[in-house]
Amino acid sequence: MFLSIWTSLCLVNAANAELSGPARVIDGDTLEVAGERIRLHGVDAPELSQRCKDEKGKNWHCGDQASNALLEKIGQEKVSCKGTGQDSYGRTIAVCSVSGSELNSWLVEQGWAVAFRRYSTDYVDTESKARSQRVGLWVGSFEMPWEYRARLWDEASNSAPDPNCPIKGNINRKGERIYHTPWGSRSYKRTKIDTRKGERWFCNEAEAVAAGWRAPFR
Repeated sequence: MFLSIWTSLCLVNAANAELSGPARVIDGDTLEVAGERIRLHGVDAPELSQRCKDEKGKNWHCGDQASNALLEKIGQEKVSCKGTGQDSYGRTIAVCSVSGSELNSWLVEQGWAVAFRRYSTDYVDTESKARSQRVGLWVGSFEMPWEYRARLWDEASNSAPDPNCPIKGNINRKGERIYHTPWGSRSYKRTKIDTRKGERWFCNEAEAVAAGWRAPFR
Protein backbone atom coordinates (compact mmCIF):
# COMPACT_ATOMS: atom_id res chain seq x y z
CA MET A 1 0.00 0.00 0.00
CA PHE A 2 2.80 2.40 0.96
CA LEU A 3 4.66 1.55 -2.24
CA SER A 4 1.57 2.27 -4.34
CA ILE A 5 1.09 5.66 -2.67
CA TRP A 6 4.78 6.50 -3.10
CA THR A 7 4.69 5.52 -6.79
CA SER A 8 1.59 7.63 -7.35
CA LEU A 9 3.23 10.63 -5.72
CA CYS A 10 6.31 10.20 -7.93
CA LEU A 11 4.16 10.15 -11.05
CA VAL A 12 2.29 13.27 -9.93
CA ASN A 13 5.56 15.06 -9.24
CA ALA A 14 6.88 14.07 -12.66
CA ALA A 15 3.70 15.27 -14.34
CA ASN A 16 3.98 18.64 -12.61
CA ALA A 17 7.74 18.99 -12.98
CA GLU A 18 9.01 22.26 -14.41
CA LEU A 19 12.67 22.25 -15.34
CA SER A 20 14.79 24.85 -17.04
CA GLY A 21 18.44 25.44 -17.80
CA PRO A 22 21.16 24.54 -20.31
CA ALA A 23 20.41 21.30 -22.14
CA ARG A 24 22.55 18.44 -23.36
CA VAL A 25 21.17 16.62 -26.38
CA ILE A 26 21.22 12.84 -25.93
CA ASP A 27 19.51 12.03 -29.22
CA GLY A 28 16.74 13.36 -31.43
CA ASP A 29 14.03 13.12 -28.77
CA THR A 30 15.94 13.02 -25.49
CA LEU A 31 17.57 15.80 -23.48
CA GLU A 32 19.25 16.29 -20.15
CA VAL A 33 18.11 19.43 -18.35
CA ALA A 34 19.06 20.41 -14.80
CA GLY A 35 20.51 16.94 -14.29
CA GLU A 36 17.28 15.23 -15.33
CA ARG A 37 16.86 12.97 -18.34
CA ILE A 38 13.94 14.27 -20.43
CA ARG A 39 12.02 12.24 -23.04
CA LEU A 40 10.10 14.60 -25.31
CA HIS A 41 6.36 13.96 -25.10
CA GLY A 42 4.46 12.57 -28.07
CA VAL A 43 7.33 12.32 -30.56
CA ASP A 44 9.74 9.62 -31.72
CA ALA A 45 12.94 10.46 -33.60
CA PRO A 46 15.22 8.03 -35.45
CA GLU A 47 17.88 6.41 -33.30
CA LEU A 48 21.49 7.63 -33.57
CA SER A 49 22.51 4.45 -35.37
CA GLN A 50 19.57 4.56 -37.78
CA ARG A 51 19.91 5.21 -41.50
CA CYS A 52 17.21 6.30 -43.93
CA LYS A 53 17.04 6.57 -47.71
CA ASP A 54 16.95 9.83 -49.63
CA GLU A 55 14.89 10.55 -52.76
CA LYS A 56 17.43 8.61 -54.86
CA GLY A 57 17.45 5.61 -52.56
CA LYS A 58 20.84 6.41 -51.05
CA ASN A 59 21.44 5.74 -47.36
CA TRP A 60 22.04 8.68 -45.05
CA HIS A 61 22.53 9.03 -41.29
CA CYS A 62 19.09 10.30 -40.38
CA GLY A 63 19.50 9.58 -36.67
CA ASP A 64 22.59 11.78 -36.46
CA GLN A 65 20.92 14.46 -38.56
CA ALA A 66 17.85 14.56 -36.33
CA SER A 67 20.01 14.87 -33.24
CA ASN A 68 22.15 17.58 -34.84
CA ALA A 69 19.04 19.50 -35.89
CA LEU A 70 17.83 19.54 -32.28
CA LEU A 71 21.28 20.56 -31.09
CA GLU A 72 21.41 23.48 -33.52
CA LYS A 73 17.85 24.53 -32.66
CA ILE A 74 18.73 24.79 -28.98
CA GLY A 75 22.19 26.29 -29.43
CA GLN A 76 23.28 27.99 -26.22
CA GLU A 77 19.74 28.90 -25.18
CA LYS A 78 18.08 27.83 -21.96
CA VAL A 79 15.47 25.08 -22.36
CA SER A 80 12.24 25.08 -20.36
CA CYS A 81 10.29 21.86 -19.85
CA LYS A 82 6.88 21.03 -18.42
CA GLY A 83 6.48 17.44 -17.27
CA THR A 84 3.53 15.37 -18.44
CA GLY A 85 4.46 12.11 -16.75
CA GLN A 86 7.25 9.59 -16.26
CA ASP A 87 8.24 6.60 -18.34
CA SER A 88 9.25 3.13 -17.15
CA TYR A 89 12.93 4.13 -17.18
CA GLY A 90 12.39 6.92 -14.69
CA ARG A 91 12.74 9.66 -17.29
CA THR A 92 10.51 12.69 -17.14
CA ILE A 93 8.23 12.96 -20.16
CA ALA A 94 7.85 16.62 -21.04
CA VAL A 95 6.96 19.32 -23.51
CA CYS A 96 10.03 21.51 -23.87
CA SER A 97 10.62 24.88 -25.48
CA VAL A 98 13.46 27.25 -26.29
CA SER A 99 12.95 30.99 -26.82
CA GLY A 100 9.20 30.43 -26.91
CA SER A 101 9.38 27.73 -29.60
CA GLU A 102 8.11 24.27 -28.62
CA LEU A 103 10.73 21.65 -29.46
CA ASN A 104 8.33 18.68 -29.65
CA SER A 105 6.17 20.19 -32.40
CA TRP A 106 9.18 21.75 -34.14
CA LEU A 107 10.88 18.37 -34.55
CA VAL A 108 7.79 16.87 -36.16
CA GLU A 109 7.14 19.99 -38.24
CA GLN A 110 10.67 19.87 -39.65
CA GLY A 111 10.41 16.15 -40.34
CA TRP A 112 13.04 15.11 -37.78
CA ALA A 113 10.57 13.11 -35.69
CA VAL A 114 7.19 11.46 -36.09
CA ALA A 115 4.09 11.42 -33.90
CA PHE A 116 4.46 8.67 -31.31
CA ARG A 117 0.88 7.45 -31.72
CA ARG A 118 1.28 4.68 -29.17
CA TYR A 119 1.34 7.34 -26.45
CA SER A 120 -0.17 10.47 -27.95
CA THR A 121 -1.94 11.85 -31.02
CA ASP A 122 -0.95 15.45 -30.27
CA TYR A 123 1.33 15.74 -33.30
CA VAL A 124 -0.44 13.64 -35.91
CA ASP A 125 -1.67 16.65 -37.91
CA THR A 126 1.79 18.22 -37.76
CA GLU A 127 3.30 15.00 -39.06
CA SER A 128 0.84 14.92 -41.97
CA LYS A 129 1.93 18.41 -43.04
CA ALA A 130 5.61 17.50 -42.85
CA ARG A 131 5.00 14.37 -44.91
CA SER A 132 3.11 16.30 -47.58
CA GLN A 133 5.92 18.87 -47.73
CA ARG A 134 8.55 16.10 -47.91
CA VAL A 135 10.86 17.64 -45.34
CA GLY A 136 13.44 15.93 -43.13
CA LEU A 137 12.90 12.19 -42.97
CA TRP A 138 10.07 12.44 -45.49
CA VAL A 139 12.41 13.41 -48.32
CA GLY A 140 12.77 9.69 -49.00
CA SER A 141 11.85 6.54 -47.10
CA PHE A 142 12.57 5.32 -43.59
CA GLU A 143 11.69 2.72 -41.00
CA MET A 144 9.58 3.99 -38.14
CA PRO A 145 11.83 4.33 -35.06
CA TRP A 146 9.80 1.86 -32.96
CA GLU A 147 9.98 -0.71 -35.77
CA TYR A 148 13.73 -0.14 -36.09
CA ARG A 149 14.23 -0.72 -32.36
CA ALA A 150 12.11 -3.87 -32.41
CA ARG A 151 14.02 -5.30 -35.40
CA LEU A 152 17.44 -4.67 -33.84
CA TRP A 153 16.25 -6.12 -30.55
CA ASP A 154 15.21 -9.32 -32.32
CA GLU A 155 18.53 -9.52 -34.18
CA ALA A 156 20.57 -8.96 -31.01
CA SER A 157 18.53 -11.53 -29.11
CA ASN A 158 19.86 -14.23 -31.40
CA SER A 159 23.43 -13.77 -30.12
CA ALA A 160 22.75 -12.92 -26.46
CA PRO A 161 23.16 -15.61 -23.76
CA ASP A 162 19.53 -14.98 -22.84
CA PRO A 163 17.44 -13.92 -25.87
CA ASN A 164 15.27 -11.80 -23.57
CA CYS A 165 18.24 -9.81 -22.31
CA PRO A 166 20.39 -8.44 -25.17
CA ILE A 167 21.39 -5.11 -23.56
CA LYS A 168 25.12 -5.01 -22.81
CA GLY A 169 26.37 -3.62 -19.50
CA ASN A 170 29.99 -2.65 -20.16
CA ILE A 171 32.60 -1.16 -17.78
CA ASN A 172 35.06 1.08 -19.63
CA ARG A 173 38.70 1.86 -18.85
CA LYS A 174 37.66 4.69 -16.55
CA GLY A 175 35.48 2.35 -14.54
CA GLU A 176 32.27 3.91 -15.90
CA ARG A 177 29.32 1.57 -16.14
CA ILE A 178 27.63 2.10 -19.50
CA TYR A 179 24.81 0.10 -21.01
CA HIS A 180 24.47 -0.36 -24.76
CA THR A 181 21.15 -1.07 -26.46
CA PRO A 182 21.12 -2.72 -29.90
CA TRP A 183 19.73 0.50 -31.42
CA GLY A 184 21.06 3.32 -29.25
CA SER A 185 24.79 2.74 -29.24
CA ARG A 186 27.26 2.84 -32.10
CA SER A 187 29.50 0.60 -30.00
CA TYR A 188 26.96 -2.17 -29.50
CA LYS A 189 28.30 -4.72 -31.98
CA ARG A 190 31.94 -4.32 -30.99
CA THR A 191 31.27 -4.29 -27.25
CA LYS A 192 32.23 -7.56 -25.57
CA ILE A 193 30.87 -8.56 -22.17
CA ASP A 194 33.22 -10.15 -19.63
CA THR A 195 31.21 -11.21 -16.60
CA ARG A 196 34.46 -11.86 -14.68
CA LYS A 197 35.01 -8.07 -14.65
CA GLY A 198 31.55 -7.37 -13.31
CA GLU A 199 30.05 -6.69 -16.74
CA ARG A 200 26.62 -8.10 -17.40
CA TRP A 201 23.57 -8.35 -19.61
CA PHE A 202 20.27 -6.55 -19.02
CA CYS A 203 16.72 -7.27 -20.12
CA ASN A 204 15.61 -3.64 -20.31
CA GLU A 205 16.92 -0.12 -19.80
CA ALA A 206 15.10 0.37 -16.50
CA GLU A 207 16.95 -2.61 -15.07
CA ALA A 208 20.29 -1.21 -16.26
CA VAL A 209 19.62 2.23 -14.78
CA ALA A 210 18.49 0.74 -11.46
CA ALA A 211 21.74 -1.25 -11.29
CA GLY A 212 23.85 1.90 -11.73
CA TRP A 213 24.61 1.82 -15.45
CA ARG A 214 24.07 4.85 -17.69
CA ALA A 215 23.41 5.30 -21.40
CA PRO A 216 26.40 6.31 -23.55
CA PHE A 217 26.94 10.00 -24.12
CA ARG A 218 26.49 11.31 -27.63
